[in-house]
Order: sequence, then C-alpha cells, then structure tokens
Amino acid sequence: MRVETLSNSNRQTQGAQRREWLRQHAPQHLQQCAEIVQRALHLRAPAASRSTVVLGAGACTEVPLAELARQSDEVVLVDYDLSAIQQGGNELESPMLRRKVSLLHCDLSGDISVKLARLLRRQNWPALAVQGAETIFNAAAQCLDECPVPDPPQIGGLVAGDAGLVVSSLVLSQLFSYPILDVLDQAQAVAPSLLGEQERHRRYQEATQRFRMRVINAHLHLMRSLLDVGGVAVLLSDVRGFAFNVHGTDHDSTHRRYLPLVPRTFPDLVRGVFTVNAEQHWDWISDLPGQERPGRGYEVTGYILRTE
Repeated sequence: MRVETLSNSNRQTQGAQRREWLRQHAPQHLQQCAEIVQRALHLRAPAASRSTVVLGAGACTEVPLAELARQSDEVVLVDYDLSAIQQGGNELESPMLRRKVSLLHCDLSGDISVKLARLLRRQNWPALAVQGAETIFNAAAQCLDECPVPDPPQIGGLVAGDAGLVVSSLVLSQLFSYPILDVLDQAQAVAPSLLGEQERHRRYQEATQRFRMRVINAHLHLMRSLLDVGGVAVLLSDVRGFAFNVHGTDHDSTHRRYLPLVPRTFPDLVRGVFTVNAEQHWDWISDLPGQERPGRGYEVTGYILRTE
C-alpha cells in the first residue's frame, strides 16, 4: 500500500532542513500557513477549549508548532508517520513547550487503504486483464465504490468536542490519492500497457470522483466533530498540482502543466459543513526542475472555519 511508504518520503520532504529550503524557494508558503494559524488562534472564543489538534501534522514543517504550544494548554499531533511527529515535537527548544505536546499515531482516513486492499485481493486480476482495459477499469471502479469510508472516522485518542482549534495540515489530498494509486498499481501490475489509460474510462473516472468526495466529507466531518463550542478550524489543502520547466521569470505560470487534486465542488463541500470565516489562495514550489525532470508545485487553499 502506498501509505506504507509515507515515512520514507517524509524524510526528504519534512523537518527543519526542508523548512529552510522552503524559506529560500517558497517563503510565501510558510508565511501564509503561519498567518492563517495565528489568525485562527485569535478567533478562538475565550471560553473555548485551549486544546489544539493538528491532523496530518508530520514534522510540523509548515505549522508553527511553537506558537501553537504557547497559546494552547495541549497540542496533539496526529499522523500516520510516527517518526515525523516525534521529530516535530523534539524540534521545540523549550522543555515547557515540549511537555504540552502529545503524539497520536493513527490512520486519519479510518484505514481506508486496508479496506480497499481486501476488495482488490478478491478480484482475479490476471483473468480480468485477458478481457481488456474496460473490464479492468470497471473492476477498479467497483472496488472504489464498494470501499467503506468511515464518516467520520473514529480515531482512538481524540475526544469529540474537546478542541478549541483543529488544524488539517496539507493532508486531505493524501487521504484519497494514496488509495487511488493503490488501485492503479494493481491494474498496472497485470497490464503495464494500461499506464495512463484510466483517463479514457468514464465509469472509473466517475468512481474516483465519488471516492474523493466521500473521503473529503468524512475528513470535514471529523474536523467538525472535534471542535468545542466557540472553536475554530483551519483547513490547509493542496487543490491543484503543477509541473514546470521554467522558474524565476514573470511568465512561470504559462509554462505549467496542471493536475487537479480535488473535485471542482470542493469549496461547496467545505461550505456544506462549515461557515467560512476567511479564505486564502497561494502556490508553492516543492521541487525545482533538474536536467531530466520538471519541477513540481502545488496550489493551496487555506480556510479559517467555524461551525456557526
């Protein structure tokens, strides 16, 4: 399962060294993330819980953990990657602030990848491959449609209504993209020639869109369920990826190839669960182009959200 590779990939993309790289190449990304979190802290009602939960915290590369700890009685870092959240907590220099931080190792999706893997194993993929691409992608669509998505996922260690601030830190797209990649990995394992063919199959595309929307709604409902009365939520999410070969000019955007990550209805899904207090948009560079590979980046939407 792709989610099991998360720790290895995070070692290159998170932590103090990565934060320094971002300060050089995408400073606006760090600034926007920090400003949205700080604004949300100021909007938290005085009577609301002073507990903060960071979903998808990783090593807190973008989230201003020290500021959260100073303005909270407790900060719970939640992530599938235990080593990353341990790293994030250990980077705090103050022992007093470190004592405020607790770690929760879990799958925020509610183990969707495990459930989907069971459905994939029930299919006779070699036999399906003999029947052609349409049969394979119809089977893939069926697995996605039948995959249970807990809504909201029940996360042991998190208490409903206990947080004055809930931050979802650039994790949402991973919750559905890793399982979808598992499906494509399975199809391509038996029919390598089908790489990229999924875009031509309507039933499969519709199933992936339904799957994304179910996972997004479940995550939004989890965030809402954790909030105390008067609490505030921050949703930071990649909404579109892009690849590029030109960087550092006034015309960078004209050289980008875009890949949507969330459905077009994403803003409506957010507004169906929360009241939007503030909304910001920016992009950031995750990798510079090399001699034989393009650079990569993402467009991000940041929300400050309330329940009333």
